[in-house]
Amino acid sequence: MPTARGSRLIAASAEELWAVIHDPHHLPRWWPRVARVEDVEGDAFTEVMKTAKGKTVRADFTLVEADERARSLRWAQRVEGTPFARLLKSAETEVRLAPAGEGPSSSLRSAESGSINGEGREPAARDAGAATEVTIELRQTLNGFLARIGAYLVRRAAAATIDEALDGLERISG
Repeated sequence: MPTARGSRLIAASAEELWAVIHDPHHLPRWWPRVARVEDVEGDAFTEVMKTAKGKTVRADFTLVEADERARSLRWAQRVEGTPFARLLKSAETEVRLAPAGEGPSSSLRSAESGSINGEGREPAARDAGAATEVTIELRQTLNGFLARIGAYLVRRAAAATIDEALDGLERISG
């Protein structure tokens, strides 16, 4: 199962970041390629994404877990019966927030993604106590032929998506 994980210290309080990440309407502000979010009902929502060639792609998600006290949430893409099912058996995204110093080190090498995450970035000096370690993890189970040969490529693409998402959170928080 290809898994990629990245962490970064972001200059915002966990409360501010939680308000952004737990509301799917905010995804276009920080998640890569999401143009808009539709059909938010209960724990379900639809992302409308734009490809590099300008094509629109829809993907449905369900919120699996949201723990406000622990500041973590997890959502799963609904792949069964969709064009994504040719490539994926499952896809889950988990986001965790921790006050600075309590989360995983932002400069550690992630064994799953094979890249240095966070690149030693420090939060901007906005508020002395308002820094949060944001960790994003993407877990995907591949289907068919891709399962045999594509894990490396999928993991690499997921790591790039995580870096872009962390850039987005950093951009809207600073």
